Amino acid sequence: MPAIPPPADKARLSAPEKDTPTFSPDKVSIVFVLGGPGAGKGTQCDFLVRDYGFTHLSAGDLLREEQDRKDSQFGGVIKEYIKEGKIVPMEITVQLLENAMTHDLKEKDGNGRFLIDGFPRKMDQALKFEETVCPSKFTLFFDCPEDVMQERLLNRGKTSGRADDNAESIKKRFKTFVETSMPVVDYFEKEGKVVKIPATKSPDEVYAEVKGKMGQRGFEMTK
Repeated sequence: MPAIPPPADKARLSAPEKDTPTFSPDKVSIVFVLGGPGAGKGTQCDFLVRDYGFTHLSAGDLLREEQDRKDSQFGGVIKEYIKEGKIVPMEITVQLLENAMTHDLKEKDGNGRFLIDGFPRKMDQALKFEETVCPSKFTLFFDCPEDVMQERLLNRGKTSGRADDNAESIKKRFKTFVETSMPVVDYFEKEGKVVKIPATKSPDEVYAEVKGKMGQRGFEMTK
């Protein structure tokens, strides 16, 4: 994913108040992608990018890039939140996502299809994004038992180099997901905006179900 132009000042990361969303849902299609850590979201997003022409935006990747960006005002804050398995303040995350979408549409002539992976992780993020950036089409929720996710993450941690792929951080991330992200899934489910996918099978088997659900929601393959 291309680097996002660094914000000139804090104002660009403060998600200013708006009367209407930045993007129209008639022109931009947003699919949120949620699931516990290790549920396989990233792999499925890669498949969807390949076959459906989506731009994949990972909230976690954007935050990690920002924490490592030289002279970032928020790097230290982001690093501490990630290390503790906590959720970074929504103003930072929402604005980083909006910046990335704007960059894709203007600089890369994107088609307006976005997968937003690992977001929204709290109700305030969900409401703020839909009010100020763009309402989502639906949420892809990858449902996976904790023991399966833990095994996957510990195996990944042997090579990923990520500070949060260790047993202590993984336990905190599970707890955070259940307490803060599941209410988001429940909220969108009541609105008929959740597509639940069992995620214990192989990536190809999971993706076969994803493709069927995408078709039901009106998304055709572009490949």
